[in-house]
Amino acid sequence: MTVMLENQTSAPFRRDVPTATPFEKWWGSDAIAALLRRFDIPYACLNPGSSFRGLHDSLVNYNGNRDPQIVLCLHEEHAVSIAHGYTKVTGKPLAVILHSNVGLMHASMAIYNAWCDRVPMLILGAHGPVDAAKRRPWIDWIHTSQDAGALVRSFVKWDDQPVSLLASFTSLLRARQITETVPKAPVYVCLDVSMQEAPLDGAPVLPDVGRYAPTPSPHADPELIGQMAQLLSGARRPVLLVGRVSRDESEWRERIALAERLQAQVFTDLKVGAAFPTAHPLHPHAPSIFFSPEGAAALKRADVILSLDWVDLQGALKQAWGDDEISAKVLQVSLDHNLHNASSLDHQDLPPCDLYAAAEPASVVRALLAVLGESGTLRAGAEAPAVRARAVDDGGTDISMALLADSLSDCLAGSTACLIRLPLGWSGDLWHFQHPLDYLGYDGGAGIGSGPGMAVGASMALKGSDRLPVAIIGDGDFLMGNTALWSAASLEVPMLVIVANNQSFFNDEVHQERVARDRGRPVENRWIGQRIGEPCVDLAAMARAQGFDGIGPVLTRNELVSVLSDAIAKVRSGRSVLVDVQVRPGYAPSMSAGMTKTVG
Repeated sequence: MTVMLENQTSAPFRRDVPTATPFEKWWGSDAIAALLRRFDIPYACLNPGSSFRGLHDSLVNYNGNRDPQIVLCLHEEHAVSIAHGYTKVTGKPLAVILHSNVGLMHASMAIYNAWCDRVPMLILGAHGPVDAAKRRPWIDWIHTSQDAGALVRSFVKWDDQPVSLLASFTSLLRARQITETVPKAPVYVCLDVSMQEAPLDGAPVLPDVGRYAPTPSPHADPELIGQMAQLLSGARRPVLLVGRVSRDESEWRERIALAERLQAQVFTDLKVGAAFPTAHPLHPHAPSIFFSPEGAAALKRADVILSLDWVDLQGALKQAWGDDEISAKVLQVSLDHNLHNASSLDHQDLPPCDLYAAAEPASVVRALLAVLGESGTLRAGAEAPAVRARAVDDGGTDISMALLADSLSDCLAGSTACLIRLPLGWSGDLWHFQHPLDYLGYDGGAGIGSGPGMAVGASMALKGSDRLPVAIIGDGDFLMGNTALWSAASLEVPMLVIVANNQSFFNDEVHQERVARDRGRPVENRWIGQRIGEPCVDLAAMARAQGFDGIGPVLTRNELVSVLSDAIAKVRSGRSVLVDVQVRPGYAPSMSAGMTKTVG
């Protein structure tokens, strides 16, 4: 469901553009642009390309650069990441336009992220003429593919390559319908350049978009709901694993009501964003990428487990039970099986399930409450609400991740923020989430370089709301994706980016240390090929070069609060700000050295 943000207007960054009216001629791309306008998509993120020059002209001169408004990006990967971040806040898909096969290849990692994160997105591509006789020498040949969608087919929900205008209408209507039908994921439609640039006999005649709406979400069978309710109500130690759920506030409250009705212990996941109040007495273990030993032990004590689309349910069960037989009854609520294929294994291992509801989590939670009733009080002796961990003063002058969290929290006191992104070294007990927009989660694919773009997109969606956009990202993530910041500066998007800069791809230092210990080799060499120093990169200068206020490096704890306070004041005044904070290399206790490569 879409989260409504107060005082937010559609496409608030648009600048009026002159249009040549009245039109005496119309082109195929005008019809495509007009159809996109009926889709109520506020932005089209793109890096320019000749394969969609006709559509680009139509978006500007036929649509007047509105609905969708063009967001110019300096790399195709940023275009997808910005759209991804926007949708993490609003639930509404954006359009992304990619140039031929080369732009699609550039964007493929970001598309994979959106796929793994189950984010809807309308991706439009283009290529040279299908008719080889119409191709220009050299360039149209190398930028045309017989089957462009094959490049990303294993990690998009649907793709098509129509040739005629009418076929393109049908393809786009179907693509919008599919991407917004749960389970949601990106779709890709490649538009022929000849169709875009073909003249029309008259003004575009468009289909009735309202007759091609997304399919309503399925609901679980009432008999199955009854069986789930019976198992849960009879459980002595029920557990809720709350995974991929919406940012909707009413659904947030319903999850709390269900947990309190069942007196169920709740786990949430840093990979997917805020899903339950982490200070609640029924949420005793901090959210994390992997379970802590205490969390895994608590899960193993459960007699009934209700998974609300938990990411990698079998992996979670294995962390608790290892190779032993799983003693708890497992109830799964998910539609994710509809997206599983043999190429991308992001669906993880197959979990054992005693009852499986093929439905959205929200509908099952609501149905369970209708059967069980919403009344519930905490049991006598229940743990008090969790207290946020504070940094321990060890007498040093450098900055730990915990100290960064303390300082930022103190500077934000009295205001509402949205943590768009957190670095891998962050521990879940450093911050409490009390609202679905308090934290948005990771990118899905666990690569490097998506953080800046997703921060820009989320900040675009939050503009006009009462939430201060804050992204804390690693230096490796920033260095790979930093030119996404230019789009935010160009659109004058207020946002705060804090680079938790440990001057290393530190996750891989942990890997190298582990290998060295296993092999009896020098652990002190783990930094080689990992450290980002000699010379140190001036991150603040890179931000300033793109129109941000760049601050730092901040080296000592004595200056941290004053710098963050000043940065927050600048963001509140409408500025885009980056602060480079050099942090002590370290790893959160809940992290595992077995992780794949992620943010530095």
